[in-house]
Amino acid sequence: MKNLLILCTAGLLLLTSCNEYQSLMKSADYEYRYEAAKAYYAEGKYTKASVLLGDLVATLKGTAWGEECMYLLAMSEYKNKNYETAGDYFKKYYQRYPNGIYTESAFYQSGLALFNQTPDTRLDQTNTIKAMGELQAFMDAYPFSPLKAECQEKVMQLQDKLVEKEVLAAQLYYDLGTYAVNCFYGGTNYDACIVTARNALNDYPFAAQEKREKLSWLMLSSKYKLANESIESKRVQRFRDAIDEFYAFENDFPESKYMKNAREILRKAEKVVKNNGGFVED
Repeated sequence: MKNLLILCTAGLLLLTSCNEYQSLMKSADYEYRYEAAKAYYAEGKYTKASVLLGDLVATLKGTAWGEECMYLLAMSEYKNKNYETAGDYFKKYYQRYPNGIYTESAFYQSGLALFNQTPDTRLDQTNTIKAMGELQAFMDAYPFSPLKAECQEKVMQLQDKLVEKEVLAAQLYYDLGTYAVNCFYGGTNYDACIVTARNALNDYPFAAQEKREKLSWLMLSSKYKLANESIESKRVQRFRDAIDEFYAFENDFPESKYMKNAREILRKAEKVVKNNGGFVED
């Protein structure tokens, strides 16, 4: 009986709350509705806040509440994890109010909204690139912002995601090896692996060492395998290229976990060059 009474009381409070909310939606008193929306936001009821604020944002434009209304609407959508919608509102805010009270925060939150939309590494990374651009634009606009360090950390995380995608691509080409069906433009999968790895190393010089090491190893091993598959007239030069790549690899990663295999590549490549192109067992 006591539990039933508590349940009924809770239901009555909920019904009262729902009736109050419906009355707010119908009210012509915009100031009253706006204050209620702010109260909902303060209570963490972001869905109700966003509905009310979304209904008011056009009406309040140009008033004393317009700026704050748009920012709170963006924040409500962000808190509800509607990142795409939130990002649009944050961007509208800082474009409409370039000297506004919340402009710096809105600019940063716009970047965070994009950051939270970045997909799995294996998928298209368009949003990752957009997020990096937005966060970099924020740092350019506010070079002394207290948010800069956090912003830089986010950019590095996004860059690591782009690098990881390149590592996966290079690894795929490497694994495909001599499989020729996908080589539509001449060359081999080993050529594609080398180009992909080299471009990634050039494009992301501050990538994590582990990823740079992996890309460098794939490039060295691909050069060796490419040399092994080459016609006689190209073998010696390609093995020399592999030898040069080994020394670059050794210089950059002297303690690499791939060093044992790398030294074996060096030994075999030097033997081929010494034998003027003679075949060795892989």
